[in-house]
Amino acid sequence: MPHHPGASSNIWRFPARHVSCCHCREDLRTASSVTLVDRKSPADGKESSTALLLVDVINAFDFEGCEGLVAAAERAAPRILELRERARAAGVPVIYVNDNFGQWRSDFRATVEACCRPDKPGHRVARSLVPGDGDYFVLKPRHSAFYCTALEVLLSRLSARRLVIVGFATNICVFFTANDAHMRGYEVIVPCDCTAANDEALARHALEQMELVADAVTHASARISFDDPPA
Repeated sequence: MPHHPGASSNIWRFPARHVSCCHCREDLRTASSVTLVDRKSPADGKESSTALLLVDVINAFDFEGCEGLVAAAERAAPRILELRERARAAGVPVIYVNDNFGQWRSDFRATVEACCRPDKPGHRVARSLVPGDGDYFVLKPRHSAFYCTALEVLLSRLSARRLVIVGFATNICVFFTANDAHMRGYEVIVPCDCTAANDEALARHALEQMELVADAVTHASARISFDDPPA
């Protein structure tokens, strides 16, 4: 696990405004509204070496040809919800890593509200997976959850070594995130029933590639035990 000697002793939790990485040239004008929780706070619960990443699950899906992805995401959402609740019960940190959809002056709360609007194709998925007060969040500018974000600093503060990655789309943002996690030395799990792509063939191929190049475990979410230590 990489060491961050200059990392703050504080971490970020929902429902605060977001903190963005300085490498993305985004200013910290929202920083005054950030809720900071000390790493040793009882609110963190018991220690866990596993973290659950929810990638782009808060999503409007308002693009042409979204129907296949929306349908698949709606099938995956109940499994994601079940896994998230098990993670919370086990004291595993739940981290939402979400695209900012090009809205550089927005924050995660505004993104959630926008994606839950009933005129958005993804509103049913977004509403079912709205984050809770104890969940963490990171806004990302590109495909990978690691690219130009503070995720790696947060994972270091959480002492995470194993990442369970769920969300959308299997062959894009989940794929890039899993590969970047593998390159950083994390153990990677991508449950096959907690992700979705525009069609099943794309999802299946992406999962196969993650197994091959990221050494990812891709079995169904029901087989995941948050009590098992990382390999």
